[in-house]
Amino acid sequence: MLHCVGMGRFYTRGELIEARAKWKEQARKVVFTNGCYDILHPGHIRLLEKARSLGDVLILALNTDSSVQRLKGPSRPFLNERERVTVALGIEAVDAVTLFEEDTPRELISMVLPDVLIKGADWSHFIAGREEVEAAGGTVLALPLEPGYSTTGMVEEIVRRQP
Repeated sequence: MLHCVGMGRFYTRGELIEARAKWKEQARKVVFTNGCYDILHPGHIRLLEKARSLGDVLILALNTDSSVQRLKGPSRPFLNERERVTVALGIEAVDAVTLFEEDTPRELISMVLPDVLIKGADWSHFIAGREEVEAAGGTVLALPLEPGYSTTGMVEEIVRRQP
């Protein structure tokens, strides 16, 4: 199925690599970002909108449930991967959604080789895939975060409000 930009769709890893080749032939600038996106908040939306503004296609790679648990602990994620994919596909800025099982998306990024790799500034100390993207002539950016928004902070606030 040929992907129409502006209509988000889920891709397996193989489908995404094929789509990336087509986008390259079409001279579309591909932007890639990733994360757990466990509880969606305005900071996520603004980061995704900014990322999308830097290219023609935005790929959002989501950690699988087991990957989130390894990173965040056994109580996470709050929404399972199927639910998180559904939510991500509903975000206007997102053109392509995929999942990755590994602790970092480095392997996936090295296969897709986006033109622009984006992470939030909270990850500026370590951006998985940086070396591969830069070696291929791409750009790697750590975008500033929206002040006052953090999934961990939201969880702490929910717990604090319990009677």
